[in-house]
Amino acid sequence: MESDLAMTATLVIIAISTFLYATERYSIEAISLGVIASYLLVFVAFALPTQDGTLGPAAILEGFSNPGLITVMALLVVGQGLFHTDALERPALYIVRINRKLGAVGLVGTFLIIATLSAFLNNTPVVVMFIPIIASLAHAMKTPSARVMMPLSFVTILGGMTTLIGSSTNLLAANVARQAGAVDLSFFSFTPLAMILASVGLVYVLGVVPFLLRKRESMAEAMQSGAGKQFIAEIPIRAGHPLVGATANAGMFPQLRDMTVRLVQRGERPFLPPFENVTLRPGDVVIVAATRTALERALAGHGSVLRDAEDDRPPGVVTLAEALVAPGSRLIGRTISQSGLRGDTGCVVLAIERRSRMPRMPLADIRMEAGDVLLFAGPRRGIDELRGNRDILLIDWTAVDIPARQRAPIALAVFASVVALAATGLVPIVVASLMGAFAMLATRCLNTRQAARVIDGRIVMLIASAIASATALQATGGAEILANGLLTALADAPPPVVMSALFIIIALTTNILTNNAAAVLFTPIAIGVAARLGLPAEPFVVTVILAANASFATPVAYQTNLLVMGPGHYRYRDFMVAGGPLVLLLWGTFSLVAPWWYGI
Repeated sequence: MESDLAMTATLVIIAISTFLYATERYSIEAISLGVIASYLLVFVAFALPTQDGTLGPAAILEGFSNPGLITVMALLVVGQGLFHTDALERPALYIVRINRKLGAVGLVGTFLIIATLSAFLNNTPVVVMFIPIIASLAHAMKTPSARVMMPLSFVTILGGMTTLIGSSTNLLAANVARQAGAVDLSFFSFTPLAMILASVGLVYVLGVVPFLLRKRESMAEAMQSGAGKQFIAEIPIRAGHPLVGATANAGMFPQLRDMTVRLVQRGERPFLPPFENVTLRPGDVVIVAATRTALERALAGHGSVLRDAEDDRPPGVVTLAEALVAPGSRLIGRTISQSGLRGDTGCVVLAIERRSRMPRMPLADIRMEAGDVLLFAGPRRGIDELRGNRDILLIDWTAVDIPARQRAPIALAVFASVVALAATGLVPIVVASLMGAFAMLATRCLNTRQAARVIDGRIVMLIASAIASATALQATGGAEILANGLLTALADAPPPVVMSALFIIIALTTNILTNNAAAVLFTPIAIGVAARLGLPAEPFVVTVILAANASFATPVAYQTNLLVMGPGHYRYRDFMVAGGPLVLLLWGTFSLVAPWWYGI
């Protein structure tokens, strides 16, 4: 029959795409587009019938308008708003201070906080925000970064599995089940069961995983000498400046604790360290040496010590970037004021870094040399125009937007509102997340360019193709055939054994195929299994959600695993060694607890 041919074609497409995803020979976008094109060829061009008639282009392409996909993208934008306003900076600094006092106990507490946060925020922005915090903690505790970065990813995955919005996997599976009319999961439907699994997993991740990982020098540690380079900057003190009245204490100014004061110029009189009895007053110029991180922190927000630079900078989002004075440049021998760079590009030179020696003079008097590194601040367009300047060499990877910290309270309020609306069920999650994304843009917590950067084409194509596969699988009866095959293999097995088998099959698949694809593909199969057994669909849909979240054994299984590979300097095998046993541990825990929880 032609319907059987359509089902066979669907299963072949799924099998081939799974193999291609696992081999990583081609890009995710190319494979996903090929999957969608194959379904259009089979069901539209060749018009092979399904059990319900025909499958049109609208049904195959509905993944692009899927509410689950839109929710995922909107939540990523909300998380990006938190990131670009440094909304979690103060809690992060507090965490660092506490952990320096408490040691390992404090580190465990930090991971528990991260797990809790990831239950209400998409895992990816959580990991992005906490990588520098965890790296700082590891450095303060003299612990190799390799021992804490993988636990960071695993902890966010475990925390994300506990609520409906904690992971895109949960949203996608729940949306497929809702559209199939099987079950409508609420915000905390599976939270108690998921918390049991997460608790067991956390004990393993925090107590065992660090000892399974080798002490490798991380990329951050390997580049530490370059990351700590010192720039020379100047702070003009004018009336009303925050530093007016500041007095040196033991040769240091407390307000400039992240910077080294090299010179205080008062008219024609210079003050050199140790600055005994020096009190800053209007008209002084303070010359400091500081890292780029310290300068960024000082420039962001209101009332900063770099307030004059803040007044000079252009309106809107400001980007910082480094550029090298090229050999043979016309800038060699000129001061910054003589360079004309601001007039040409609209960018301000905030500081200068020289590897050979640190000049002890005002920034305006320093004459540039070949190899000097200039720290620019300006609009993104102006920074981009620096590429065309032959006198300097723009270091592209150093271009970073300055966080709009003054909008951090707004970003936190938006985030809290999204969580509250989704948790209480006052509006659907897709509505709450879209409203939150719009609010982040409307309140200028981030701009459209920053929001667009977080929309990952790989995620969009992967989810759209997975939904197309799930639609074809259901329409052709393939889901029912697979469900029957699973039941036939376990014909005499009780329902708890069926749930256990389903869990481990999905868990193995998610580490090869990725969690989102596994969740969307196996949800209709789980619904079919429940129908064949005459049991409610919810336990089996939850099985899919929890098993699809068990993405620990490979770096490609989940995006957060890929994020920590660089900072932790991991290899593919490290995830198998540390994550493989965790998958088995969660499987065993689920097999014991889930049947009891659902009374099956």
